[in-house]
Amino acid sequence: MKKLIFITFFAGILLSCNSNTTPQLGKSSIDKVIAAMTLEEKVHLLVGTGMAGFGNNSDPVVGATQSLVPGAAGTTYPILRLGIPSIVLADGPAGLRIAPKREGSDDTYYCTAFPVATLLASTWNTELVETVGAAMGNEVLEYGVDVLLAPALNIHRNPLCGRNFEYYSEDPLLTGKITAAMVRGVQLNGVGTSTKHFAVNNQETNRQKNDAQVSQRALREIYLKGFEIAVKESQPWTVMTSYNKINGVAASESRELLTGILRDEWGFKGTVMTDWFGGYDAVRQMIAGNDLLMPGRPDQYQMIVEAVQSGKLDVKVIDVNVRRMLELIVQSPRFKGYQYSNKPDLKAHAEVTRRSALEGMIMLENHQNALPFGTDIKKIAAFGVTSYDFIAGGTGSGDVNEAYTVSLGEGLENAGYEINADIQTLYEKYIAAENEKNKPDPNNPFALFMPKIRAAEFLPNAAALAQSTVASDVALITIGRTSGEFEDRKTSDFYLNETEKSLIKNVSEAFHKAGKKAIVILNIGGVIETASWKNDPDAVLLAWQAGQEGGNSVVDILKGAVNPSGKLPMTFPLALEDVPSYPNFPRDYKPANPMETMMGGSAISENRPNIDFTRYEEGIFVGYRYYFTENKEVSYPFGYGLSYTQFEYENASVSGKNGNYIVSCTVRNTGSIAGKEVVQLYVSAPGKSMNKPAKELKAFAKTKLLQPGEAQTIQLKLTPDALASFDEANSQWIVESGDYTGQIGSSSRDIKQTVGFNLVGSTL
Repeated sequence: MKKLIFITFFAGILLSCNSNTTPQLGKSSIDKVIAAMTLEEKVHLLVGTGMAGFGNNSDPVVGATQSLVPGAAGTTYPILRLGIPSIVLADGPAGLRIAPKREGSDDTYYCTAFPVATLLASTWNTELVETVGAAMGNEVLEYGVDVLLAPALNIHRNPLCGRNFEYYSEDPLLTGKITAAMVRGVQLNGVGTSTKHFAVNNQETNRQKNDAQVSQRALREIYLKGFEIAVKESQPWTVMTSYNKINGVAASESRELLTGILRDEWGFKGTVMTDWFGGYDAVRQMIAGNDLLMPGRPDQYQMIVEAVQSGKLDVKVIDVNVRRMLELIVQSPRFKGYQYSNKPDLKAHAEVTRRSALEGMIMLENHQNALPFGTDIKKIAAFGVTSYDFIAGGTGSGDVNEAYTVSLGEGLENAGYEINADIQTLYEKYIAAENEKNKPDPNNPFALFMPKIRAAEFLPNAAALAQSTVASDVALITIGRTSGEFEDRKTSDFYLNETEKSLIKNVSEAFHKAGKKAIVILNIGGVIETASWKNDPDAVLLAWQAGQEGGNSVVDILKGAVNPSGKLPMTFPLALEDVPSYPNFPRDYKPANPMETMMGGSAISENRPNIDFTRYEEGIFVGYRYYFTENKEVSYPFGYGLSYTQFEYENASVSGKNGNYIVSCTVRNTGSIAGKEVVQLYVSAPGKSMNKPAKELKAFAKTKLLQPGEAQTIQLKLTPDALASFDEANSQWIVESGDYTGQIGSSSRDIKQTVGFNLVGSTL
């Protein structure tokens, strides 16, 4: 017995000595921690811990990390002997996405569904977006998450991209500035962001294997510029690589992209991670500078260990990646021991989402001042399935598990309006029956991630319509669209179907005959065709997908509690065929294997145009750059949006030299209602040595709330890098010599003032 006690005591002394000499992260230098790590520990840190419920290494993974924060997308590997904890990573762009309920607990863990990214970009208000980010980041912090897998900032290259609702704009400057604001807001809470998907992820069709074939100039000026702005202005903690290849090389395996451009040129200091199951070769990913492979598979771990042991992979490469991972971890709330509450102020955040949605809603049409409602409007007939089944946001990783969504009908009732009960009953019965038929397959683990099958549009009969014109003061017609991860929108989703067109036309005509007005509300996440029907109703409000308070926000606009000030962050073309990428985008593709888009694995493709590879033949002429340069008519131009008041632009001037300029302009509210205006500066360049768009957005600002008669002077800054174009022949940015014209306006086609300046060319 004495011998056993002695051995136990001696072993305790040895353990105590080991704990005193073993480096601990945060107490010892990172150099010492790395030196103390075994090869196996280093590699474990670079490969995530997987996701619960999926054992096959080659399976696509859609699940939840249950051990720390249920419903989170993934965790990193802990090495407790060195004081290295796991950190938690969770979706997503419109708010934190975790499981709302937990086994064995009656508590709920709902998160706020904020407006989708496209709506936030439509605010053109970086201060507001930073406020939204701060609220979103607080939920990340208080629910015990360390890194939010957002924001997403890929370019709206084509209206049919299934994830455009998660992205900001067709313009890289607007994209970059809004992204930087969101990152700053989230990271104010001491949690991280992961800007994604880096880069050129502009379609969901076959996203794991598609090769984006794009010129270096278009890559730099259009598809990377937003990321560059965000990195330089906000320093996100992490960047997430995209699934696709770029000119034959998987994004997560491109050292030129991740090290040469992102780190060496732009000065990015953070960690790079893969999208979930992105890439093919774990060793190449390590060499490229992709530090973390998520969600992590055993075969990736084995591949890296064997490569180091065989000499194929230098352990020094691993050490660099490990260092960046440790630098990420020491910043995290979990490492710092933050005592998260699991009780963020959801009520306060609901107010944030309601206010932010208001500034991103866009008045597209308002004939004879149909809006805002006057005091004579008390009884409302709400038509359209989406009036009663309002869409807060998209699906997939961009979804949020919120406690509620305020429908349009609820928003009207909350504001004191009376809803036509007969029309409401017709729709609610129809929707309930359709939802029962469209229930997702409970045996399909991906069903919850796919876009919900929504009830097809419903057209009340003539008798019901006639009754509504007598019993109601105005008609509201809501048209809805949803989309999400894993698949692109179909052509039929871009165009209104015959029932939707008939609904707008028949309701508008019936109410007009009764001397009353009809208003269309677009509860959509992406661009649709509008030219063929937009003049049938009296007004069209683009409400986007406004988050969980959407119905309340819409009604605030309708009744004039807030003056609409949103502007389009993309162009609405006349037809899908007018889009410059039309010949080079997958349309109505149906994979033979429905899991195709979700699966990783082999890099081998079948060489199918727009599926296995996509040619970006339009180059830099994306969106308004194309429409202006080719003098092509559109339904609504980039930057467009109406107001309940009017603004005049005065006293434009430019000062500065050598590419550094300040463009000033005074904006005055000449109407009778307080409102905000978005001042947009477009520049036309000489275009001597390379082809240039007719104009490009180079700066913007949103005014404060201007009272009637009040004015504000706006100053917009221009720098050489904003005026530069990428010279492919010499692989450098150049600013051409010559005369430049600055166009200041309320949209890309409504130019109010112009200024000119001449500069001497330079290289950057």
